[in-house]
Amino acid sequence: MPMQMSFPQAGFLNYLELISESNQPIASASLSPLLARILLTSGGTGEPTKATGNLIHLLKAQKATLQAAFDTALAADELRRYQKYAKPGQPSPHIVQLRQKQAAARQASSQSKQALIKAAAAFVRDAGIEVPERVALELYITRWIDINVPKGFAPAT
Repeated sequence: MPMQMSFPQAGFLNYLELISESNQPIASASLSPLLARILLTSGGTGEPTKATGNLIHLLKAQKATLQAAFDTALAADELRRYQKYAKPGQPSPHIVQLRQKQAAARQASSQSKQALIKAAAAFVRDAGIEVPERVALELYITRWIDINVPKGFAPAT
């Protein structure tokens, strides 16, 4: 069973991190028109905007949220599996350890969700994205990432 959650936008995140570290211009040919408008300056030089840095933070937070949800589910499954055969009375040290692992995974999940909301607010503000009323920011930005950020991205050479 894999202990690492796969992140579909990992290639694009790596590309953005590489570009931001090396201060190279972003190749607009590899981006959709919407992403090019948000991530590149209007001068056509390929210089990244402030929203590019916020998108990096947002994708990292999204990755952490997915990993935390995976870890929480994994800990809960493992606890259920062992608790099923536990004898009544005081729990065994192994069950106690699994409950602590589950509590730590839940705490990490809460922290990553807070980081996602914070990063999403900064990205939406800098990118000029209008979030519809009565839609949670977390749900909207997760859907936006799924639709607009490329999956399995390989930069054009």
